[in-house]
Amino acid sequence: MRIGLLTEGGYPYATGESGLWCDRLVRGLAPHEFDLYALSRTAREEAGGHVVLPPHVRRVRTAPLWAPEDDGRTHGRRDRRRFAGHFRSLAHGICAEPDASGPEATGIAAPGGVLSGALPQAAEDFAEGLYGLAELARERGGLHAALRSELAVRTLESACRAPGVRRGVSAATVPDYLAFVDQLERALRPLSLDWYGDDALGAADLCHAASGGSAALPGLLAKRFFGTPLLVTEYGVQLRAHYLSAGDAPLSAPVRALLAAFQGSLAGEVYRQAALLTPGNTHARRWQERCGADRARIRTVYPGMESARFTEVGEDEESGDPATLVWVGRVEPAKDLIALLHAFAEVRKAQPEVRLRIIAAPVREPGAETYLAHCRSLAAQLFPDEAAGAHDVGENPVTFEEIGGPEAPTLADAYAAGAVVVLSSVVEGFPISLVEAMFCARATVSTDVGAVVEVIGGTGLVVPPRNPRALADSCLALLRDPERRYRLGAAARARALELFTVEQNIAAFRGIYLELLSRSPVRRRAADGIPFGHPAESHVPGILAGRPVSAAGRAGDPDA
Repeated sequence: MRIGLLTEGGYPYATGESGLWCDRLVRGLAPHEFDLYALSRTAREEAGGHVVLPPHVRRVRTAPLWAPEDDGRTHGRRDRRRFAGHFRSLAHGICAEPDASGPEATGIAAPGGVLSGALPQAAEDFAEGLYGLAELARERGGLHAALRSELAVRTLESACRAPGVRRGVSAATVPDYLAFVDQLERALRPLSLDWYGDDALGAADLCHAASGGSAALPGLLAKRFFGTPLLVTEYGVQLRAHYLSAGDAPLSAPVRALLAAFQGSLAGEVYRQAALLTPGNTHARRWQERCGADRARIRTVYPGMESARFTEVGEDEESGDPATLVWVGRVEPAKDLIALLHAFAEVRKAQPEVRLRIIAAPVREPGAETYLAHCRSLAAQLFPDEAAGAHDVGENPVTFEEIGGPEAPTLADAYAAGAVVVLSSVVEGFPISLVEAMFCARATVSTDVGAVVEVIGGTGLVVPPRNPRALADSCLALLRDPERRYRLGAAARARALELFTVEQNIAAFRGIYLELLSRSPVRRRAADGIPFGHPAESHVPGILAGRPVSAAGRAGDPDA
């Protein structure tokens, strides 16, 4: 089987968890062939080169979302009218308020996850405009210039001022229109790529989008142009990510409202067209259902993580200082280290010998250094350096360390540093650090955000977010009860090994690939050795033997 793997800002360039997940999937499904189609977000991603790829990766195609991609073409009068009609439909689909009589008005899907009745007019307009623009770009090009033209701005202004638009959209002004069409052109850049040919996505048996949003757009077009089935995996829903990041972006309220409407419309179309959705947790699944995804086409597949590197720590019950709390992760405001420091102040009042080690990944995110400096300053205020005597050098009970440093050279060493691991976040998708702590058989105290409760499954303590007192009480409960810590840690490790390993993730997708192939037309003969790689009809003697069966052959060939 030939898989077209679609990514954005990740594999094969990024080395973060999203890149690691894709790399493990590709290497674990070696009998299949992979073509990688990557949308890059920054020049630095591409400049650093991509990871070493296995031999069954046939090609890597990359397109930037960060740089202008003007093909130098402009539209004539007829094509401008054609563009205006399609863009008008797209803009009305984005701006229009969902039908007040349908379930989309409240954002809640009908029973079974399917929107009842006919498709809402706004969704129809959005789909018509999206695919119309894609066909125009495929035939004529020039979409970059058209989307940034005065015609596009005037069309958007008309849509924003039409009766029945979404709340917040009608307040947009000319600077808002200009800002939005700039963002929209970048998001729709996949429509203008040269990936839609018989030797590219047209040759794929299956498109697998490693995220929603722009990464799934090539999969939508491959289905539109070639009938290629689309599989969408989301460990973090793009619409949710937009809502979380909107407050940090220097954009006006009307632009944020327009972007949210676009992301919601795109998500709805992706979910309607996907053959199968595989969210990484129930939290993401609920977001998909609220965007109209059909529950019958949703299957939760937990992300696979490497467990072997944590084996030594996980099997050593005596590792870890029983008077040390450990926090591991990326330093950012969403992790709420401020609440953790205030909680630790309460812990110290009850047990003065307890220490807190904050072990962070190397700081790379913009603004992370400022937040880290703020946390260090607060720790210095809450916990003045303690000295045994008047002439001794004091030591702070809170230490800020970095993974790869002398005290924590590896992730396993970081989790082995203490007996209790704390997660204090106010926002989480899938809590990777929590799973790593579970692999290490650590008792955990976590805030109830994202997929935490689903992941922990009763093997750790969970408290409300932004509640330092509850966080402190739970930490003290585990610090004072070693037997309970051991029981919870052992149960956590067993749960993680059952649900969150690379092996279970690869096994799940191996079955899903074969299942989707069995429902779809076969474009070419599969290589020998792939189970069920040949369709049943290829074994029938006579005219079908040795000839691939395609959608076109079935529809137009009288012998098919």
